[in-house]
Amino acid sequence: MTFYRKTTLPNGLRVVTEAIGHVRSAAVGVYVGTGSLYEAPAEMGVSHLIEHMLFKGTERRSALEIARAIDGRGGALNAYTAKEYTCYYARVLDEHLPLALDVLADMILNSRFDPDDLAREKDVICEEIRMYDDVPDDLVHDLFAGALWRGHALGRPIVGTVERVQAMSRADILAYKNRHYVPANMVVAAAGHLEHERVVEWVAELFGAAAAEADGRPAPDAPPGPRSPAIAVRQKEIEQAHLVLGTTALSLDDPNIYALHVLNAIVGGSSSSRLFQEVREKRGLAYSVYSYHSSYRSAGAFGVYAGVSPRMVGATLDVVTGVLSELGRRGVTEEELAEAREQLKGQLMLGLESTSSRMSRLGRGELIRGFVHSPDEVIARVEAVTLEQVNELAHRLFVEEARVMAAVVPHALQYDFAQYGEVLHD
Repeated sequence: MTFYRKTTLPNGLRVVTEAIGHVRSAAVGVYVGTGSLYEAPAEMGVSHLIEHMLFKGTERRSALEIARAIDGRGGALNAYTAKEYTCYYARVLDEHLPLALDVLADMILNSRFDPDDLAREKDVICEEIRMYDDVPDDLVHDLFAGALWRGHALGRPIVGTVERVQAMSRADILAYKNRHYVPANMVVAAAGHLEHERVVEWVAELFGAAAAEADGRPAPDAPPGPRSPAIAVRQKEIEQAHLVLGTTALSLDDPNIYALHVLNAIVGGSSSSRLFQEVREKRGLAYSVYSYHSSYRSAGAFGVYAGVSPRMVGATLDVVTGVLSELGRRGVTEEELAEAREQLKGQLMLGLESTSSRMSRLGRGELIRGFVHSPDEVIARVEAVTLEQVNELAHRLFVEEARVMAAVVPHALQYDFAQYGEVLHD
């Protein structure tokens, strides 16, 4: 028996829920299958702009009334835009779940996109873009994605650029929204103290009249991987150097995706990982050092981040490349594999104590993949990862694949980054 329930309304909208009887709260989110991956170059940042505008007022509620509707009941209302989807969500006491759904539906279906509000919000977003540009440990990840997937939508920043955001017309923004915000491209996910049948009734009442239009998303092509090593460098007025070194990795549906989870845990996923021990504990080169992977429908990335003193850039890169090369040549140990499995299982189970985490698993899984693995299924897949799988993947990623680097560094730093590959220019 599945751990969650799913109902598809006649207009194509999917409703997925997980009942948790021992809590008094509920988390609910509306997941829309559009993000920066689906934007043309001239539309960069439009998904994120729409997300902002949905909080600015509807035919029934002002922006203040939207905020008060949830805040005044002790709940939380928020949203975020990712590369493949946009999410609008609320966490409330169980008795206020109908209200949360009503507010979310009102925002998505009835937002006014007032021209004056739009002009102001464009200015707000431009300040957000400048804010991110002033945060080097955020900026370096955007540079890495841009270098890894040059010329592809996956490599573009989710927030867009100041020039693109300011150039968008209200008509173009609404045309984009009307193409993508259709029932067949949306999932309502809820987890907590709830009854599936009641949630379906509420959703049908609120969203059921929306026309059953075809999903208007284009199908993005898979981005090409880097054919040769490359590096993107940005100089800024900062004290520390911020580095990301990595390569293309696995898509969500790759059969080795759980081996990648395990490998990431061993490389730099915790304080006992190889990178943390070698870079921070043994040599004191960095305070923050970790590895991560991002997986999408058609592509994936694996990266290592470190924030270091400018005089330690060379030493840090030597250690990081040495750790990755050693893993690629010699692989991991049985002990590391066993510890990584336990770490991943613990993270999964601890995350399940949050209704928001459970809601997020449902919404993203149903929208992106069309299914959600149960916790027991995930644990079984982690347990099934073999030493041979992990070592073959390490060899592929750290020996065979071309490496890409991004660096945000102080103006005064003199370092020959060209030794790691072609230096790309903004």
